[in-house]
Amino acid sequence: MRKLILFALCISASTLFVSCKSETKKEPIQSKEKAAAFSLKTAKNTIGWTAYKTTEKIGVKGEFKKVNITKNGDGNSIKEAIEAAEFSIPVSSIFTNLSDRDFKLRKFFFGAMDNTSLLSGTLHLDDDKKGHAMITMNGTTERLDFDYSISGKTFQLDAIMDLNKWNAQKAIEAINEACKELHKGSDGITKTWSEVAINISSSF
Repeated sequence: MRKLILFALCISASTLFVSCKSETKKEPIQSKEKAAAFSLKTAKNTIGWTAYKTTEKIGVKGEFKKVNITKNGDGNSIKEAIEAAEFSIPVSSIFTNLSDRDFKLRKFFFGAMDNTSLLSGTLHLDDDKKGHAMITMNGTTERLDFDYSISGKTFQLDAIMDLNKWNAQKAIEAINEACKELHKGSDGITKTWSEVAINISSSF
């Protein structure tokens, strides 16, 4: 009888062991999405510009220290990463290496515009050399044509922006008045030009 009980216990233990083993759950395999080869979000983006003053058209260089990629911006090539990329640039990030000038640009130039705490836009490549951006500034969205080149892992964009297309005459007059003496040339005329040269580079 004792042997029969021990045999039954062994059978029960074996059954329990097999049952526990069969109930072991397999962890689901999680697939990891492959990152894009090129991404504007992680690239080194430099947003430079050159404005002009006096009738001699003296250049004043500056940049924006911050740009946010708000949509798209990824691809298996540089062209794919650029095409349809949407961005916004805080005007508070403007930098000219002179704090007084930066203050005046924020207050008198961008401050005279409507809804322009940010400059925003979308990039489009039309062919292997030319493209355009739809830029929103001063409550107005207009097309900005540009030339571009790709060398190695660097994208370079160059354009001339006519601020009059964005109805920025009021802002130009405001900054011209605020910088009256600084924008006065040898002929005694104070002038701020509506053209601004834009140069952007993205190193991936």
